[in-house]
Amino acid sequence: MTSETVCAGAAGTWLLGDLPVNRIGFGAMRLTGSAAFHQGIPRDRSKVIGVLRRAVELGVNHVDTAAFYFSRLRSANELINSALAPYPDDLVIATKVGPARDASGEWAASARPDQLRGQVEENLRQLGRDHLDVVNLRLMGQDSISEHFGALADLRDAGLIRHLGISNARPAHLAQARTIAPVVCVQNRYGIDARAGQEMLQACAAHNIAFVPFFSIAGEGREAGAVRAEHEQILTVARAHGVSPSQVRLAWTLRQGKHVLAIPGTGNPDHLVDNLAAGALQLTAEDLGLLDSIDCTAP
Repeated sequence: MTSETVCAGAAGTWLLGDLPVNRIGFGAMRLTGSAAFHQGIPRDRSKVIGVLRRAVELGVNHVDTAAFYFSRLRSANELINSALAPYPDDLVIATKVGPARDASGEWAASARPDQLRGQVEENLRQLGRDHLDVVNLRLMGQDSISEHFGALADLRDAGLIRHLGISNARPAHLAQARTIAPVVCVQNRYGIDARAGQEMLQACAAHNIAFVPFFSIAGEGREAGAVRAEHEQILTVARAHGVSPSQVRLAWTLRQGKHVLAIPGTGNPDHLVDNLAAGALQLTAEDLGLLDSIDCTAP
């Protein structure tokens, strides 16, 4: 499949609140370097800007980012602003708040409820927006999220945020949040070999909430990217269809429900096209049976 025939809308659409998005979007975490955050080699700025613009040309209208996605020389939000502003009317930018990093890049104490407004305003400034389409509260191990989510709900009422979501959450957190304000999405780690999030996947389906898994391609590599020996089952399916293992991983993820949105990220234009092509990959029942047989003992 060539880039001319690839379209992010091939897998269909879903609503983030009242905002329609194609089910394959783009994750911005890896824009800032060859590895996440301060590790790795900074990516070529013009190449990254080109990847972002090409993503939108190919139908991506859901970009996931955060103000804490920065490296020594690059800021994901600033790259998005430079590449895509003035933003297309249908582009939905989702960001995250909660975690905090100091100027040196070291992780600091996560934000208190009264500090979340500052984080929201920082995202607004970096992105050049007067409101944020979607803000996800990234949980940092707390049992109760009521105060934090309530603070974001106040900012939603004030017009700084359009829709709210949660990340790294358990079903109990979703229940807490939904008593405070509508939840349009949940971002959790989930993938073909990391299915501990199955309960949340099902909870989101029951409430028509988007489930947005991260590390679906990276697996155990997480922020560093894919650093594993690939499962033989995935390689077998990839060879049968003449596609990459990453496409198989993404296609499997999308098959877990129409409410599932993928947000693969890359700074490589070829990888971008490959990822988006997963939306048109039709896995057979035999393929799915083989892929479902993968041992999922990862936490």
